[in-house]
Amino acid sequence: MKRKIVVSALILIIALTGIMIGRWSAAQNTDSIYEDLRTFTEVFTTIKKNYVEDVNPHELIISAIKGMVNSLDPHSAYLTPEAYKEFQTETKGEFGGIGIQIGIKDGVLTVIAPIEDTPAWKAGIKAGDKIMKIDGQSTKDMNINDAVSKMRGPKGKPVTLTIQRDEWKEPKDITIVRDIIKIKSVKYKMIDKEIGYIKLIQFQEGTAQDLANALQSLKESGMQSLILDLRNNPGGLLQSAVDVSEQFLPPKQLVVSIKGRAGEKIDYYTENLRPSYTDIPMIVLVNQGSASASEIVAGALQDYRRALILGIQTFGKGSVQSLIPLSDGSALKLTTAKYYTPKGRSIHGVGIMPDIVVKLESKNGKEVPVIREKELEQHLKGEKVEPQEKVPQEVDEKDDTQLQRAIDILKSWKILEKLKKAA
Repeated sequence: MKRKIVVSALILIIALTGIMIGRWSAAQNTDSIYEDLRTFTEVFTTIKKNYVEDVNPHELIISAIKGMVNSLDPHSAYLTPEAYKEFQTETKGEFGGIGIQIGIKDGVLTVIAPIEDTPAWKAGIKAGDKIMKIDGQSTKDMNINDAVSKMRGPKGKPVTLTIQRDEWKEPKDITIVRDIIKIKSVKYKMIDKEIGYIKLIQFQEGTAQDLANALQSLKESGMQSLILDLRNNPGGLLQSAVDVSEQFLPPKQLVVSIKGRAGEKIDYYTENLRPSYTDIPMIVLVNQGSASASEIVAGALQDYRRALILGIQTFGKGSVQSLIPLSDGSALKLTTAKYYTPKGRSIHGVGIMPDIVVKLESKNGKEVPVIREKELEQHLKGEKVEPQEKVPQEVDEKDDTQLQRAIDILKSWKILEKLKKAA
């Protein structure tokens, strides 16, 4: 009886919503909206009444919402209350889990890489491992979000993964005790005593401050020039990108503009709340995996000719997603605007073209196809996507021609500066 009341209430809400929208639509000459909502109600009722198995009306509604949002673009999404909490946790760079990156390969849940010094890394999980079960539950047809949710949990609580590895005859169970995983968004080191190297993993709440600390440490170690590595950085928080950019630009410089559907414009300027490095010779490394916030930074530094951009064309994600909380604790991650570089360039579907194009070459023959934003848009429209470019799956630092080229340029830069002063 309770389920019948719930279903009736849901149908009533949908019908009433349809009536209100229908009245509004009439004024707008779009009465078809009401007809579509009525059809939706009929489908919902028919499924609930005639489907071969009992269905949960709440799950039907959630599935309909997800389908509606997913049809918009590759980056908009409906986040359940649980997914919304996880999303907020990820932006802080700290959560309870085992520390692995996963993906779907050939229809199987596969480990992309274990994060160094995490429980999964210490337990011997390797890239390429196939996760067949999580705590005894088959991962067949399990999506990545559900798998991540099952592997995350409180510190100290174990989770058992059934792993299939190519060199094993049979799958093995590996029990891993969860811990607090802290994602380091900044890694840095000195190269040849005078060149500072900083790699930004992603743009989180604390990334700008971590960058400032890294720059200070490198300066104390004798840094005379800098390589900022944004390769395979998928982006993150918009404000974090602005806070990173301002550490290399003078005060009151435009970093990025965003424009919404109605033409409204918001400009983001440097404030220089942290020490800045506006004069140090600088090269930014980018590739097909540099997206969103990474492209904001690279685009701003390129427009002001503050840094030399080296690598290959970036991903081309020039859209802004706003998080809109909903009344039940869920949220919409909705594309609401596009962003533009200081010179007004929209890079959506285009990306940032490096000043110097340097491609990596595979030494072991293992390559993966490149998918950029424009391919995602075609895929969304139902068009067949055939990637035209491939890149090495991984390279050792000694074979990293992009990094080595950057080092050579900075060394030449220093020599030219000495010759200029001598002249």
